Amino acid sequence: MITALSIKNYALIERLTIDFSKGFSIITGETGAGKSIILGALGLVLGKRADLTSLKNKEEKCIIEAQFDISKYNLKAFFEANDLDYEDETIIRREILPSGKSRAFVNDSPVNLQELQDLGLFLIDIHSQQQTRELTDENVQFDIIDAIAANSGIISEYQSLLKSYKSDKTQLNSLIKKQSEVNKEQEYHAFLLNELQAAQLKMGEQEELESVFEKLNNVESIREVIDKSLAIANEEQFGISGNLKEIKNALSRIASFAPEYQELLERITSLAIEFDDISAEMDRCSERIVSDPEQLEQTNQKLQLIYNLQKKHQVATVDDLLAIQAKLENEVVELGNIEEEIALLNTAIQEKTSALNALATTIHDNRIQAVPVLSEKMIQILATLGMPNTRFNIEVTQGESYFSNGKDELQFLFSANKGTDFGLLKKVASGGEMSRIMLAVKAILAQYSKLPTLIFDEIDTGVSGEIAIKMGEIMKEMSKTMQIFAITHLPQIAAKGDAHFKVFKSTIDEDTQSELKLLSEEERVVEIAQMLSGTIVSDSALNHAKALLN
Repeated sequence: MITALSIKNYALIERLTIDFSKGFSIITGETGAGKSIILGALGLVLGKRADLTSLKNKEEKCIIEAQFDISKYNLKAFFEANDLDYEDETIIRREILPSGKSRAFVNDSPVNLQELQDLGLFLIDIHSQQQTRELTDENVQFDIIDAIAANSGIISEYQSLLKSYKSDKTQLNSLIKKQSEVNKEQEYHAFLLNELQAAQLKMGEQEELESVFEKLNNVESIREVIDKSLAIANEEQFGISGNLKEIKNALSRIASFAPEYQELLERITSLAIEFDDISAEMDRCSERIVSDPEQLEQTNQKLQLIYNLQKKHQVATVDDLLAIQAKLENEVVELGNIEEEIALLNTAIQEKTSALNALATTIHDNRIQAVPVLSEKMIQILATLGMPNTRFNIEVTQGESYFSNGKDELQFLFSANKGTDFGLLKKVASGGEMSRIMLAVKAILAQYSKLPTLIFDEIDTGVSGEIAIKMGEIMKEMSKTMQIFAITHLPQIAAKGDAHFKVFKSTIDEDTQSELKLLSEEERVVEIAQMLSGTIVSDSALNHAKALLN
């Protein structure tokens, strides 16, 4: 519960420090006195966004600090999960700087607004008139039923599974689309791959084939050149081999005369040996030259195949063709992988569908059991609030679609009087009836919720007299198990509080300020009397105020 609130430089509040107690606290004040400012300050503590218009003095920072006693609310796990220091007396501080920047702290540890909002859900529920209108929203109605049905844990499990299920469905659709696109090209790619595989290409093959082709295609020219060369080399009278031998013999006769002649002999001897080797190799080449039209044709066909494939794929080498072949092989493998992934995803989706259906059925069954409990409790409370003929027709039907909280669809119909047909709340309930229905809902939820603090902001709109007294009694009863605040204009409700705070404006040196004050017993009598009769308090109003308080 909130035990203290400190506000500095916020809206019309220059500086305010107030302590709160458990039980039922009343906040009253004239319209425009600043009650909404107090709620706005609390909203900032709970993580709402702020702007520079919140600052009273634009040159100074705004500081709002709230202290909470959370010793009985099992929040240690939340603090550990968010890496925050846990204290039974936890302090939340919000600062708005003149630059427009905002900072938030929990027990002096910096936090972001999302963490502050998450923590705020465990601390305070501020019920505004807007919330009363939200009672007609189907999601809010489901929240009410689920609170009574204790569906929180199972809905959380369902939502986690639903997120995974939707992720799988998205991935499956993406794979199916990809498979469709791949299939469109698969037949052509398979043809290209088969064509390349059938060619049985090898690295360096093209150069080797081109060399073989040149040899086979020019057999006669090659034979003619080699035979002519051999003839020149070995001709009996003028052949090169014979001439080299004659030179060698001549030089051998003068080699001993000088070193340079010896060197010439050695060189011509080496040359003769090399030429003899060349001549022998040409002779061997001549013997190997065979005309083979069949091999020539095969070589030519293979080369033409390679050239055609290069032209088709717009590349220049066999290595490039082999790279394309490897890519096509991978694409075929990828298609196989896609089919495998689709099969696995379909299996996972089927399993998750079964699990989701089971969870949704459990949620549905729990709601079916909770509906008569909610209807009965609502009828009982509303009977005490002057609506004795109230009836509810709450139908929960399970459909086929997966919603965020199950597979159910809801009809929450209401009738306030005998003989009238059921209708939607927003169409058939008046403002006063909506206020009483919402109070009944909050009173019921208080029995199932561990929320420490609930603030009613003018929930008494549209009611008065004896009904207001009953509303006050219900809030008083709720305050036995939780801290209740009621911002009200009705003296009947104000008289039920354990503590009474008044919001008022004061003017100091032409500066208007809002202030919050805890009233004494005597001040409280006067405040309630003024709520009964206006600014001028009569004796009868004072007596009536005392009677209400007693």
